Amino acid sequence: MEKIGVFICTSCDIGKRLEVVELENVAKEQGAVSVYSKDFLCSKEGKEFINSKIVEEGLEAVSICACSSRVNYEVFNFGKVVVDRVSLREGIVWSRFPVGEEGTILDDSSEYVSGVSFKDELMALAKDYVRMSVAKLQVYKVPVPFKPEEEISKTVLIIGGGVAGLTAALEVAKAGYPAIIVEKEKELGGFVRKMKAHCEIRSPYQNLVPPVVEDLIAQIEKNKKQIKVYTSSQISKISGGPGIFKVFINQAGKEIEEKVGAIVLAVGFKPYDASKLSDLGYGVIKNVVTNVEFEKMAKEGKLVRPSDGMPIKSVVFIQCAGQRDEAYLPYCSSFCCLASLKQAKYIRETDSEAKAYIIYEYMRTMGIYENFYKVLQDDPGIFLTKGKVVSISEGENGKVRVEVDETLLGEKILLEVDTVVLATGMVPVTAEDPVLNLEYRQGPALPELELFYGYADSNYICFPYESRRTGIYAAGAVHQPMTIGQAIEDARGAALKAIQCITAVEVGHAVHPRTWDFAYPEFDLKMCTQCKRCTEECPFGALNEDEKAFPIPFTTRCRRCGTCFGACPQRIINFKDYSIDMISTMVKATEMPEQGYELYRFMAFVCENDALPALDMAAYQRKNLPVAFRIIPVRCLGAVNVAFVKDSMSKGYDGILMIGCKYGESYQCHFIKGSEIANRRMENVAETLQQLALEPERVTMLITAIDEVEHVVEKMKEFAETIKGYGENPFKGW
Repeated sequence: MEKIGVFICTSCDIGKRLEVVELENVAKEQGAVSVYSKDFLCSKEGKEFINSKIVEEGLEAVSICACSSRVNYEVFNFGKVVVDRVSLREGIVWSRFPVGEEGTILDDSSEYVSGVSFKDELMALAKDYVRMSVAKLQVYKVPVPFKPEEEISKTVLIIGGGVAGLTAALEVAKAGYPAIIVEKEKELGGFVRKMKAHCEIRSPYQNLVPPVVEDLIAQIEKNKKQIKVYTSSQISKISGGPGIFKVFINQAGKEIEEKVGAIVLAVGFKPYDASKLSDLGYGVIKNVVTNVEFEKMAKEGKLVRPSDGMPIKSVVFIQCAGQRDEAYLPYCSSFCCLASLKQAKYIRETDSEAKAYIIYEYMRTMGIYENFYKVLQDDPGIFLTKGKVVSISEGENGKVRVEVDETLLGEKILLEVDTVVLATGMVPVTAEDPVLNLEYRQGPALPELELFYGYADSNYICFPYESRRTGIYAAGAVHQPMTIGQAIEDARGAALKAIQCITAVEVGHAVHPRTWDFAYPEFDLKMCTQCKRCTEECPFGALNEDEKAFPIPFTTRCRRCGTCFGACPQRIINFKDYSIDMISTMVKATEMPEQGYELYRFMAFVCENDALPALDMAAYQRKNLPVAFRIIPVRCLGAVNVAFVKDSMSKGYDGILMIGCKYGESYQCHFIKGSEIANRRMENVAETLQQLALEPERVTMLITAIDEVEHVVEKMKEFAETIKGYGENPFKGW
């Protein structure tokens, strides 16, 4: 870009602490054709002023030197004109202060080091930021929306015809999009159709109602024009990507091909294998059954003992049977307590003299279903107690003896009942069956949560519906354990996300989380060495390989995280607006002081998702950051290429800090494994530093949560002091 304008705001303390005229001169020296300073650029008058200069001078790009890029982004939107943001407010004047020995804030004119005032260092930082911005815009290339060569399909495929699947299909149809349901059973309805009743899915949440699925099926039948249904069918394979998925459906040995734009996976759950619960009497004592088996008995109107067909007069319900236990299922299945309360009500409605005992460690009735729990508490024939089942054995006349300890009464209880019902949990169907059969290099199934048996993995905090396969959304009990009401709500969310995905593909921008991003990774395969790092590290399965191990990009699958970009040792992967050349140009544009004056310089590559907001919050709280740090936001730590490190160290930076999201058991990385991958790459960084004869400690990685403001500030200070112990970079000044 040649016609670059720089607009410097003088408000919010910027004009008070910085010499704006000097910043104007730096911008001109760097190559900006138009430079202006004005107060309150974010005001109506300020925006009109910028717009007028864009029109008058034909500016192609503007650098707004004012507040953080995370605020006022709609204000500083000028249509097709490229905008870069320089954070003078949060990044400098609100977060860099001279500090005395007792921690008191001094005057900017106070000495910093070697006769240099803090004001000089503050101005050096501001000038570097202005230089970097102009340099960035000079090599910036305008992203062009990606449009597949094939026609984009607006159809949404729903795999699974239970409550979640039927709800998703109906919601898609209501929004005006075609839907296809693929159900492996002969009829729609899933597990809920096999139930006698369930708790209300709306207020007052106190009663039992007939299965809602019957109404959903009736609605599907009335909407055959927009909803196509395949029963007794399974997915044999899926290829392509969002907007252009090719789905092959096997129906009674016949293969049918459909083209769809997005997919909702709603295949539900299967009961936990109760044969593993012999210690609770299952498979050993005839009158010990699971909650699923008991529901079937109730549906058929046969609440009788399995051993002899005698009517059930008393039942013990044992909660968390094989759940919340590392030896079985480590998680809570959400619905089991409600199911036992419901089934206790079945017994009481069948026989007013019948007794139901519910033994629990924790009674969990999610959300407003506490109302149903309270109703059952008032039933004199239902007894609830916290306790631990010590033993289960056969008694006389077909009875089952249950010994319970650690009860609320503080003493052991011995119960003799007709039947014991084990509240077994949910396991997603996908735990053993990939269902999707994706033709992806990374495998046929959705990646699973490491700790939770087969549940689809994503960023569960920020993006609860997305899986790690773009355009494929999990809904209902295959997504996570949930109640019927939750499954309906979940399906609505997944349906909306599927439609958003199709719309994004049509427009040509990323799906999530960078929904504004029209750029995508472009590959110069002439220099590719087939190292496979990009294909192996891509968290979202956006890359396949050909027979020679060259990457095959599926751009509509891509989340634009830049992990492949960061992985490539040959530097052949670049975005138009985020490239090796761009970052290198920005680094080289900064001014490096001569060696020997102890004027240290540190570069920080900061993840835009958690780390950058944490630094902005530090500024709002007026936390003090070392003035020696220059910060370059990156898409993700996974998008930091080793070339960034080499260029920075060669320039003379004394240390480099990479700050990104937390990873591990409770990770929050927006791109799943970006920080984790960056941490693994530190070995490559160490090799680079060894080649430059520099200490490996000069490049350090820091992980932080978005709210760990104090933590990140202190770690930056510690890093600065550590590097000062090693002395200045010997490349400084060369």
